[in-house]
Amino acid sequence: MSSEPAVMQGKYLYPAMRTYYADPLVLAEGNGRRVKDVAGNEYLDCFAGILTTSIGHAHPAVVEAVCRQVPRLAHTSTCYLTLPLLQLAEKLAEITPGTLQKCYFTNSGTEAIETAIATARFYTRAHWVVSLRHAYHGRSVLATSLSGHASWRLAASEPGIVHAHNAYCYRCTFKQTYPGCDLACAHDLDELIRTTTNGQIAALIAEPIQGVGGFITPPPEYFQITAAIARRYGGVFISDEVQTGFGRSGKFMFGIQHWGVEPDLMVFAKGLANGAPIGATIARPELADAWGPNTISTFGGNPVSMVAALATLRVVEEQDLPAHVAAVGGQVFAGVRALQERYSYMGDVRGKGLMCGIELVRENREPAPDLAAALLEAARLEGLLIGRGGMYGNVVRLTPPLTITAAEVAEALEKLGRACARVSS
Repeated sequence: MSSEPAVMQGKYLYPAMRTYYADPLVLAEGNGRRVKDVAGNEYLDCFAGILTTSIGHAHPAVVEAVCRQVPRLAHTSTCYLTLPLLQLAEKLAEITPGTLQKCYFTNSGTEAIETAIATARFYTRAHWVVSLRHAYHGRSVLATSLSGHASWRLAASEPGIVHAHNAYCYRCTFKQTYPGCDLACAHDLDELIRTTTNGQIAALIAEPIQGVGGFITPPPEYFQITAAIARRYGGVFISDEVQTGFGRSGKFMFGIQHWGVEPDLMVFAKGLANGAPIGATIARPELADAWGPNTISTFGGNPVSMVAALATLRVVEEQDLPAHVAAVGGQVFAGVRALQERYSYMGDVRGKGLMCGIELVRENREPAPDLAAALLEAARLEGLLIGRGGMYGNVVRLTPPLTITAAEVAEALEKLGRACARVSS
């Protein structure tokens, strides 16, 4: 390279492309749950490329599938069919809940979200969409309009979108405590629709566990109440499983299954293909069939991404990773809660499976984004990569690959403990 990475970043990249750390980390290679930077320093990866390298870096099954496919056929478009595309569509129909059956493949979660919203609007012939506060749904004008974070929204915003209360119990808008609150946040959706829309909605879209929002995790009744209200006003329920899908939340294949609700559409990306670019939307047949005009995705359904996804799903199923995640996730949460007892700045610990969020605070639950930034830096010094999120930038996220071992979890907790001690010293 012609100069230092930080200099090149400032010279050649959009400044909006934010990176972690005061001195940007330049990664060079990865294997399993570990990565190395260009200087040869090794790190235990507990962020997994924002929950994307779901079965670990350079997993042999994915590498073999991709290397076998590339010399045969690396690209077509959705003007043609390939067997991997059909096989993945069939597989997703097989493993998703309810009567979800028909897929459309794209390149990213943002495009999958766009597809789901358009599908809902074609089917219902309504325009209004309800999203949740603290949500994140991608980077297009529509997706940022759906997102409930000022820092992620663009100056332009699509009309016809309103934001309902999520179940942020740690910072309850209604100043109540679950379960005595009677889920006021969920029931408020009825008034929101009656007062801020024309009374007919196309969809309610929600992440079962809000990713960028800081792993905000609703009580058991929340989605049963909100999905029923949305359907009463003509809308369909879209479950955004970009971060929660394919065993990430433990026990089940998909996050929404913890809440016992069957979606009308589901959206996938990230961990579906273990790092290969992919987006997928699956709908009940009558919804998919309602799409009117022709549509095309040049790179959607790319055969290389399709075989990467098929290989990833085989590993998830053959190793029963949802059950494994539930087990090692319990180990993660037990270890983090033990640290919470030692460090008062750990205000809330929440999530499911291998989605563990730690909200860092000062007195009176004042958000402490500076502590979160310091903890990321300290963890890096200990050889541990973790993530960050939350409306206030004060939530640390632990999201290792689903294949992480119990021994590696113990190592991660030890490194995190030392990082916490650095921050408190």
